[in-house]
Amino acid sequence: MKLAASIAILILAPAAWCHHSFAAEFDGSKRVTLQGTVTKVEWTNPHIYVYLNVKDANGAVTEWACEGGPPNVLLREGWSRTSVKEGDQVTIEGALAKDGSKRCNSRTVNLADGRKVFAGSSEDNATTNPGRGKQ
Repeated sequence: MKLAASIAILILAPAAWCHHSFAAEFDGSKRVTLQGTVTKVEWTNPHIYVYLNVKDANGAVTEWACEGGPPNVLLREGWSRTSVKEGDQVTIEGALAKDGSKRCNSRTVNLADGRKVFAGSSEDNATTNPGRGKQ
């Protein structure tokens, strides 16, 4: 019995480590709005990532990694693999990473076609209606 429990822990521990809580990596009190050009989209579990080139006031470009929800959540929200594509101009609103890196947890995405969609944020009180909940 102990051997089976030990094996189960060893098998499941990496999966638990990969899927993190919002509070472990992001600070809900530090909001960011990023406008930029999509350079890459990773449509994978447990979260999608949208990478943006964002220009600052001086014209310097910084790449940001913006975490979205799991693909199945985004599909239920009306997303498809082509909702955000390389070259698209988008605006992403979210919460900054606690470690100061150029990462955010996306709450909403203003798509190239003008629609504002929920990004599947793992933040507490996140909602499918971008106009409600904590902003």
